[in-house]
Amino acid sequence: MMISSTVVKVGIADMDIAESGSSIRTSGLGSCIGVVLYDERIGLAGMVHVMLPDSSLGKEQKPNLAKYADTGVEELIRKLRNRGANMNRLQCKMAGGAQMFQFQSKSDVMRIGPRNAEAVKEALSKHNVPIIAQDLGGNKGRTIEFFTSTGILQVRTVNEGTKEL
Repeated sequence: MMISSTVVKVGIADMDIAESGSSIRTSGLGSCIGVVLYDERIGLAGMVHVMLPDSSLGKEQKPNLAKYADTGVEELIRKLRNRGANMNRLQCKMAGGAQMFQFQSKSDVMRIGPRNAEAVKEALSKHNVPIIAQDLGGNKGRTIEFFTSTGILQVRTVNEGTKEL
């Protein structure tokens, strides 16, 4: 069991930053994706809990940037850079994107998990951020915790135990 002094909790459609020596966690990842961006050299990590692939789907006057893959990744990169992260050192680990329900129709609207994954990858590639590890798909919920001291992303999957990426 890894012990860290502080656990930063990230809610659904939320984002936050964890300083060196702490960890950052989110739970309730079904079709949502927990995206962790980190600069290993300075021990800084940020996480965004992405719910939907594209902010153009939103009807809000002032959209919640963390809710969407396109704006969430963008905003997290901006926040990390403001805290001293170097774009050339940023790396990504992510998990989630499950297909939580089985539908008769093969309609794209219901493929939220896979679409979230595609949208996150697209947003990362725009900024040349490499994906170091991922645990995507399936049909079970996940909780993830990233440890800034080790760079390990711990993924707990419902009824499947824990793995480290």
